[in-house]
Formats: sequence, C-alpha cells, structure tokens
Amino acid sequence: MQGNLSVQLAQTIMTRYPHPDNFPYRSWCYPQGLMLMGMIHLYEDTGDVKYRDYALKFTDFHVSPQGTLYRFKGSSMDDMMAGAVIVWAYRVTKEERYRLACEEILSKFQDYPRNSKGGFWHGRGTVGEMWVDGVFMGGMFLSHYAAFVGKTEACFAELVNQLDVIYDCCHKSGGLLYHAWSERPQTPWANRITGKSTDVWSEGLGWYALILAETVGLMPDGTKDKERIAGRLTELLNTLATVQNPETGLFYQVVDKPQNPDNWTDTSGSAMFLYAFARAVLLGLGDVESYKKVLEKGYRGICSKAYPNEQGLIDVHDACDGLCVQNNYDAYITYPKVVNAKEAVGAVLWASEIIEHQL
Repeated sequence: MQGNLSVQLAQTIMTRYPHPDNFPYRSWCYPQGLMLMGMIHLYEDTGDVKYRDYALKFTDFHVSPQGTLYRFKGSSMDDMMAGAVIVWAYRVTKEERYRLACEEILSKFQDYPRNSKGGFWHGRGTVGEMWVDGVFMGGMFLSHYAAFVGKTEACFAELVNQLDVIYDCCHKSGGLLYHAWSERPQTPWANRITGKSTDVWSEGLGWYALILAETVGLMPDGTKDKERIAGRLTELLNTLATVQNPETGLFYQVVDKPQNPDNWTDTSGSAMFLYAFARAVLLGLGDVESYKKVLEKGYRGICSKAYPNEQGLIDVHDACDGLCVQNNYDAYITYPKVVNAKEAVGAVLWASEIIEHQL
C-alpha cells in the first residue's frame, strides 16, 4: 500500500461514486468539496485528466450556463466550502459562468450572521456559536477566491479576522483550540464563564490546521498578517508533535489527553494534521527535519487504517462521521466510529497525496 495510497483511494472513490455529487452526505456540501480538492491536488501533481474531469463533472452539475448555482443556499459555513472547487473550475476553464457562481457564493457572506466579536456563526440557526470547523469551511472559499479571482486584500482580511476571533475565543494552550465557543450561556456544551466547549477534538482541530496551512500557502509574500498566521501554524504543529502516538504515528480523538486509557487515535484528524505538517515543510516553516519525522511515522499510521477490502476497494477505518459539538469528554470518546466516514476519506486523500507526491 505504501507509496500509492492516494491513487488507490481516488480510484475507490470514483468507483463507488461515479458521479461526485453522490459522495455522502447530501448534494452540494463540504464533504464533496474536501474530497474533490484532494482529487484536484492529484490532478495538479500527476497531470492525469481523469481527476480533473471528475471534479469538473461536479462543477458542471451545479453551475448553469448562465452562472447560477443549483442547490446552493448559503445557510451555514458548511455550504461555503465546495465553492473552492468552483474557484478552481474558473482557474482551469476561464468560463465566465464559474466566475459568476463564485460571486454568488461571495455575496452570501455579506448578510451572514456574526457574533459580537465579528466571528461568523457556524450556521444561520446556531445562534452565537462559532466552531473551528466553520472557519475552515468559509475560509477555504475566501482564501481561494482571494488568490485566484479577486478582492484579494478584502477577502484575506476577512479570513484573518475569522482566524483571530476563533483563536481568541477557543485557544487553550500551545496553539490548541477547543472545538467551539458560544456567547450564549444557555448553550448546553458551553462553559458558563468562558463560553468554550469542553475538549480539543481531533478533527475539529484538524480543520483549523488545514485552513492555517492553506491560508499561509495562498497568501502572497508580503501580505499583511501572513507571518503572524504562519506563526500560529508552527505553534500548533510544534505542540502536535509532542502528542503524536510514537507507536502508531497517529493523534488522539481528544488531542491533548493521550494518557487517558479510553482515548483512541482518530484517522480523520490525524490525516488533517499530517497534511498541515507536509504543507509546512513545503513552505519551509518550523523545524523541517522534525516535521519530516512526524510525517514518516504518520504516513505509516494512516496506511495502517486505510487498506483494501475483499473487493479490492480502500476502506478507511477508525473515525467518526458528522460529529457536532459534544457536551463532554465522554461523548467525544464514545461517539461511534464508522468505516469510510466521509470526512476521513477526504482527509486521508489530502494527506496521502501530499506526502507521496511532494515529500
């Protein structure tokens, strides 16, 4: 398996879901965006047009000839993430309809509700709640729009603002962030004094690691705040390196409690962290040699969790599917694991691709 996990996993996805819009869990949402950005990374590194065509099948399905988006509502940050794929489609085709579709997505940020600190609510119905997941979901579109379409300064400034708010509201120590923050004391999972959720959840922190890495990688040199955001990324990675399981190379479901006997290593968050480590190495950030050691162990770890079934298709094991903010540590630890959790499949594709093709 080692050396071609990304290719085998990509083929598995295309075999299981000939149309990318059928990738779980509903039409036009973040899992398809995450998975397809992994396909796009493969296309960009290999030049194999089957990955490009698979992604374009999704964009063609969702964007009308006039540039109107089908099925996009903008009702939560989750809805924004797949917009990064539309930005990519505009880059590679230069079709005006894709630029117009990007403008439609951007317009949804204008009236999107914010908390008192200026952070976007996770969803229009989750009043006063900001989740680390959501900063990735909105940030993926904003960063790619800024880098490849326009309004560069304004979009990067908004993204930096969201990164600052989530850091200020959810920071624990060493760059680690709690899963979420609420300004409403009656929110069941929120600390009545700090508003923070109870734990540092692996995948939640993984989304944050991804958007830090993407932001630093896409910001032009000399951009205001780039160095500061890069510092946040290395702060986080340096801490993560200390809690990586030395035997498996993976990271724990509740990241900063590796000593707890009921804690377990999560494939989804681990893959996201490994992508961030790999992107940092390519950007020359942090202790590159130390990060490479993390990657060597981590790649072996994700290969031990993603392997062929009896039909020869890759199954991804040991991750949760669709986990929202939980009320306590026990709820995070006992949340059911499933095979091929949608977030884990996309995350493993990202991590294996960058490790195999660029390091």
